[in-house]
Amino acid sequence: MNYEQARHNMIEQQLRTSEALSSAVVDLLYADQRENYVPDAYRALAFTDCSIPLSPTAAMLTPKLEARILQTASLKRSDRVLEVGAGSGHMAALLAEQAQHVWTLEIDPALAEFARRNLANDGVANVTVETGDGLAGLPAYAPFDFILVSGGVADIPAALLAQLKVGGRLLAFVGESPVMTLRLVTRETETAYGSTDLLETDLPLLQNAVPAARFSF
Repeated sequence: MNYEQARHNMIEQQLRTSEALSSAVVDLLYADQRENYVPDAYRALAFTDCSIPLSPTAAMLTPKLEARILQTASLKRSDRVLEVGAGSGHMAALLAEQAQHVWTLEIDPALAEFARRNLANDGVANVTVETGDGLAGLPAYAPFDFILVSGGVADIPAALLAQLKVGGRLLAFVGESPVMTLRLVTRETETAYGSTDLLETDLPLLQNAVPAARFSF
């Protein structure tokens, strides 16, 4: 398979037609080796607009969602990032290209090891993969400039919101199948948050992401 041609087709046919991507995001996607993070059985689907299974309860984000996340995150090189749901490690690798450091949490030990191996093979040095329930966040390294919840949640956990810096942003896929919302939350002050709904999609719920007490803005 010609991965370079497939990558070019993905960017030009899927992404440029659906998003107004910055040149920095386009350059990053052209340099990215997405195929190296896909399980061998699905490598031929690495650049298609479909969900690629990683386990019975987890899947890779589609290229369109990855691009939208990068565009919305608008990271700076000084940013400290937390990702909930490492999966194959691919989204963390993309974020790490633009941030100072990324901590990514994965509840499934086998997937956490898969992500570590992929990141090491790709030479990504500024990502730390932690095994654990990401819905509790990583308070030892908080606060974060940006938090990404890379799977579905019924509600955004208050623990994650508390670990945002003032001025920090959080992206999460909120709701229940078949319609979930990609929601951007900004911490405006120590006690105030604002939110914007960006698009509708559908993702598997993260493990333990059951409905909980709602956070009111």
